[in-house]
Amino acid sequence: MSTGVIIILAVAALVIVALVLAPRVMQSGGGGLKRRFGPEYERTVARHDGDRKAAERELSERLRRHGDLRTRPLSAEAREQYVARWAGVQEQFVDSPARAVDAAERLLGELIRERGFPADEFDEQVAALSVHHGEHVDGYRHVHAVAARAREGRAETEELREAVVHARALFEELVSTHPQDNARHRAHDRGAERHGTRTPAAGTGKQRLADRLHGPWAARHHTGTTKGGA
Repeated sequence: MSTGVIIILAVAALVIVALVLAPRVMQSGGGGLKRRFGPEYERTVARHDGDRKAAERELSERLRRHGDLRTRPLSAEAREQYVARWAGVQEQFVDSPARAVDAAERLLGELIRERGFPADEFDEQVAALSVHHGEHVDGYRHVHAVAARAREGRAETEELREAVVHARALFEELVSTHPQDNARHRAHDRGAERHGTRTPAAGTGKQRLADRLHGPWAARHHTGTTKGGA
Protein backbone atom coordinates (compact mmCIF):
# COMPACT_ATOMS: atom_id res chain seq x y z
CA MET A 1 0.00 0.00 0.00
CA SER A 2 1.43 3.34 -1.02
CA THR A 3 2.18 6.10 1.41
CA GLY A 4 -0.44 8.32 -0.22
CA VAL A 5 -3.18 5.75 0.29
CA ILE A 6 -2.16 5.28 3.94
CA ILE A 7 -2.35 9.04 4.54
CA ILE A 8 -5.79 9.25 2.91
CA LEU A 9 -7.09 6.35 5.02
CA ALA A 10 -5.67 7.89 8.20
CA VAL A 11 -7.31 11.24 7.47
CA ALA A 12 -10.61 9.54 6.70
CA ALA A 13 -10.41 7.63 9.98
CA LEU A 14 -9.79 10.85 11.91
CA VAL A 15 -12.76 12.50 10.23
CA ILE A 16 -15.02 9.59 11.14
CA VAL A 17 -13.84 9.63 14.75
CA ALA A 18 -14.40 13.40 14.92
CA LEU A 19 -17.93 13.04 13.55
CA VAL A 20 -18.74 10.34 16.09
CA LEU A 21 -17.30 12.21 19.06
CA ALA A 22 -18.48 15.74 18.20
CA PRO A 23 -22.07 15.30 19.49
CA ARG A 24 -20.75 13.76 22.70
CA VAL A 25 -18.31 16.61 23.24
CA MET A 26 -21.04 19.19 22.65
CA GLN A 27 -23.37 17.38 25.01
CA SER A 28 -20.64 17.16 27.63
CA GLY A 29 -19.97 20.89 27.31
CA GLY A 30 -23.64 21.68 27.79
CA GLY A 31 -23.78 19.34 30.74
CA GLY A 32 -20.82 21.11 32.30
CA LEU A 33 -22.54 24.46 31.93
CA LYS A 34 -25.73 23.03 33.44
CA ARG A 35 -23.81 21.81 36.46
CA ARG A 36 -21.94 25.08 36.83
CA PHE A 37 -24.88 27.46 36.45
CA GLY A 38 -27.71 25.36 37.90
CA PRO A 39 -31.14 26.99 37.36
CA GLU A 40 -29.43 29.95 35.69
CA TYR A 41 -28.80 27.65 32.70
CA GLU A 42 -32.51 27.11 32.02
CA ARG A 43 -33.30 30.78 32.67
CA THR A 44 -30.76 31.75 30.02
CA VAL A 45 -32.16 29.19 27.57
CA ALA A 46 -35.65 30.59 28.15
CA ARG A 47 -34.42 34.14 27.56
CA HIS A 48 -33.02 32.93 24.21
CA ASP A 49 -36.43 31.43 23.32
CA GLY A 50 -35.19 27.87 23.75
CA ASP A 51 -32.01 28.28 21.67
CA ARG A 52 -29.56 26.26 23.76
CA LYS A 53 -26.57 27.00 21.55
CA ALA A 54 -27.09 30.74 21.93
CA ALA A 55 -27.60 30.34 25.67
CA GLU A 56 -24.45 28.26 26.03
CA ARG A 57 -22.44 30.81 24.07
CA GLU A 58 -23.59 33.49 26.49
CA LEU A 59 -22.87 31.37 29.55
CA SER A 60 -19.47 30.38 28.20
CA GLU A 61 -18.65 34.06 27.72
CA ARG A 62 -19.69 34.81 31.31
CA LEU A 63 -17.48 31.97 32.49
CA ARG A 64 -14.56 33.31 30.45
CA ARG A 65 -14.93 36.80 31.93
CA HIS A 66 -15.65 35.91 35.54
CA GLY A 67 -14.57 32.32 36.12
CA ASP A 68 -11.25 33.35 37.65
CA LEU A 69 -12.78 35.91 40.01
CA ARG A 70 -11.57 35.42 43.58
CA THR A 71 -14.01 36.69 46.16
CA ARG A 72 -12.82 38.66 49.16
CA PRO A 73 -13.57 37.22 52.61
CA LEU A 74 -15.63 39.02 55.21
CA SER A 75 -14.29 39.66 58.65
CA ALA A 76 -16.29 38.28 61.54
CA GLU A 77 -17.22 41.85 62.52
CA ALA A 78 -18.43 42.72 59.00
CA ARG A 79 -20.47 39.53 58.86
CA GLU A 80 -22.15 40.32 62.17
CA GLN A 81 -22.97 43.83 60.97
CA TYR A 82 -24.50 42.58 57.73
CA VAL A 83 -26.62 40.00 59.55
CA ALA A 84 -27.84 42.63 62.01
CA ARG A 85 -28.67 45.03 59.20
CA TRP A 86 -30.59 42.38 57.28
CA ALA A 87 -32.58 41.57 60.40
CA GLY A 88 -33.34 45.30 60.56
CA VAL A 89 -34.63 45.20 56.98
CA GLN A 90 -37.03 42.43 57.90
CA GLU A 91 -38.18 44.39 60.95
CA GLN A 92 -38.70 47.45 58.76
CA PHE A 93 -40.95 45.46 56.45
CA VAL A 94 -43.63 45.42 59.15
CA ASP A 95 -44.20 49.18 58.88
CA SER A 96 -42.90 50.00 55.41
CA PRO A 97 -42.63 47.11 52.92
CA ALA A 98 -41.54 49.30 50.00
CA ARG A 99 -38.73 50.94 51.98
CA ALA A 100 -37.65 47.55 53.28
CA VAL A 101 -37.30 46.17 49.74
CA ASP A 102 -35.31 49.24 48.70
CA ALA A 103 -33.05 48.76 51.74
CA ALA A 104 -32.69 45.04 50.97
CA GLU A 105 -31.55 45.79 47.42
CA ARG A 106 -29.03 48.40 48.58
CA LEU A 107 -27.70 46.18 51.37
CA LEU A 108 -27.31 43.20 49.05
CA GLY A 109 -25.53 45.37 46.48
CA GLU A 110 -23.13 46.61 49.16
CA LEU A 111 -22.39 43.03 50.25
CA ILE A 112 -21.88 41.94 46.63
CA ARG A 113 -19.30 44.67 46.13
CA GLU A 114 -17.53 43.95 49.40
CA ARG A 115 -17.18 40.30 48.45
CA GLY A 116 -15.26 41.43 45.36
CA PHE A 117 -17.85 41.26 42.58
CA PRO A 118 -18.08 44.07 39.96
CA ALA A 119 -18.92 47.35 41.63
CA ASP A 120 -20.79 49.40 39.03
CA GLU A 121 -22.74 47.83 36.18
CA PHE A 122 -25.76 45.84 37.41
CA ASP A 123 -25.76 43.45 34.44
CA GLU A 124 -22.09 42.73 34.94
CA GLN A 125 -22.70 42.09 38.64
CA VAL A 126 -25.40 39.59 37.73
CA ALA A 127 -23.19 37.92 35.14
CA ALA A 128 -20.38 37.46 37.68
CA LEU A 129 -22.74 36.28 40.40
CA SER A 130 -24.30 33.76 38.03
CA VAL A 131 -20.92 32.10 37.52
CA HIS A 132 -20.33 31.63 41.24
CA HIS A 133 -23.86 31.63 42.71
CA GLY A 134 -26.06 30.33 39.91
CA GLU A 135 -28.51 28.80 42.38
CA HIS A 136 -29.43 32.15 43.93
CA VAL A 137 -28.47 34.96 41.55
CA ASP A 138 -32.06 35.40 40.40
CA GLY A 139 -32.89 36.72 43.86
CA TYR A 140 -30.79 39.79 43.08
CA ARG A 141 -32.58 40.32 39.77
CA HIS A 142 -35.92 39.91 41.51
CA VAL A 143 -35.33 42.37 44.34
CA HIS A 144 -33.78 44.85 41.88
CA ALA A 145 -36.86 44.75 39.61
CA VAL A 146 -39.37 44.87 42.45
CA ALA A 147 -37.55 47.73 44.18
CA ALA A 148 -37.79 49.73 40.94
CA ARG A 149 -41.53 49.06 40.72
CA ALA A 150 -41.96 49.93 44.40
CA ARG A 151 -40.33 53.33 43.86
CA GLU A 152 -43.02 53.98 41.25
CA GLY A 153 -45.78 52.75 43.59
CA ARG A 154 -46.55 49.74 41.38
CA ALA A 155 -45.68 46.83 43.72
CA GLU A 156 -48.13 44.88 45.86
CA THR A 157 -47.30 43.90 49.44
CA GLU A 158 -47.06 40.18 48.66
CA GLU A 159 -44.75 40.90 45.73
CA LEU A 160 -42.56 42.96 48.04
CA ARG A 161 -42.45 40.21 50.63
CA GLU A 162 -41.51 37.60 48.03
CA ALA A 163 -38.70 39.85 46.77
CA VAL A 164 -37.15 40.03 50.25
CA VAL A 165 -37.53 36.28 50.79
CA HIS A 166 -36.06 35.56 47.35
CA ALA A 167 -33.11 37.90 47.91
CA ARG A 168 -32.40 36.42 51.33
CA ALA A 169 -31.09 33.16 49.83
CA LEU A 170 -28.32 35.02 47.98
CA PHE A 171 -27.64 37.18 51.04
CA GLU A 172 -27.17 34.06 53.18
CA GLU A 173 -24.87 32.52 50.59
CA LEU A 174 -22.70 35.62 50.40
CA VAL A 175 -22.58 36.32 54.13
CA SER A 176 -22.08 32.73 55.31
CA THR A 177 -18.63 31.52 56.25
CA HIS A 178 -16.66 30.08 53.34
CA PRO A 179 -13.65 27.76 53.74
CA GLN A 180 -11.17 30.42 52.69
CA ASP A 181 -12.72 32.81 55.19
CA ASN A 182 -12.29 30.30 58.00
CA ALA A 183 -8.59 29.88 57.28
CA ARG A 184 -7.97 33.63 57.24
CA HIS A 185 -10.06 34.21 60.35
CA ARG A 186 -8.22 31.50 62.28
CA ALA A 187 -4.93 33.13 61.38
CA HIS A 188 -6.33 36.52 62.39
CA ASP A 189 -7.60 35.13 65.70
CA ARG A 190 -4.26 33.53 66.52
CA GLY A 191 -2.57 36.87 65.97
CA ALA A 192 -5.21 38.66 68.03
CA GLU A 193 -4.80 36.18 70.87
CA ARG A 194 -1.07 36.86 70.98
CA HIS A 195 -1.79 40.57 71.34
CA GLY A 196 -4.73 40.15 73.68
CA THR A 197 -7.14 41.88 71.28
CA ARG A 198 -9.33 39.01 70.13
CA THR A 199 -13.03 39.84 69.97
CA PRO A 200 -15.74 37.36 70.98
CA ALA A 201 -16.40 34.73 68.35
CA ALA A 202 -19.25 35.59 65.99
CA GLY A 203 -22.05 33.18 65.12
CA THR A 204 -20.96 32.37 61.59
CA GLY A 205 -22.25 28.83 61.10
CA LYS A 206 -24.91 28.39 58.46
CA GLN A 207 -27.42 26.92 60.89
CA ARG A 208 -26.94 29.75 63.38
CA LEU A 209 -27.22 32.27 60.56
CA ALA A 210 -30.42 30.65 59.33
CA ASP A 211 -31.86 30.70 62.85
CA ARG A 212 -31.12 34.41 63.20
CA LEU A 213 -32.49 35.37 59.79
CA HIS A 214 -35.48 33.06 59.57
CA GLY A 215 -36.70 32.82 63.14
CA PRO A 216 -38.48 36.11 63.90
CA TRP A 217 -39.48 36.69 60.26
CA ALA A 218 -40.95 33.22 59.85
CA ALA A 219 -42.73 33.39 63.21
CA ARG A 220 -44.41 36.71 62.42
CA HIS A 221 -45.45 35.60 58.95
CA HIS A 222 -46.83 32.31 60.28
CA THR A 223 -48.90 33.92 63.02
CA GLY A 224 -50.13 36.66 60.67
CA THR A 225 -49.23 39.47 63.09
CA THR A 226 -47.33 41.63 60.61
CA LYS A 227 -48.92 44.42 58.66
CA GLY A 228 -49.62 43.83 55.00
CA GLY A 229 -49.28 40.02 55.34
CA ALA A 230 -45.46 40.12 55.57
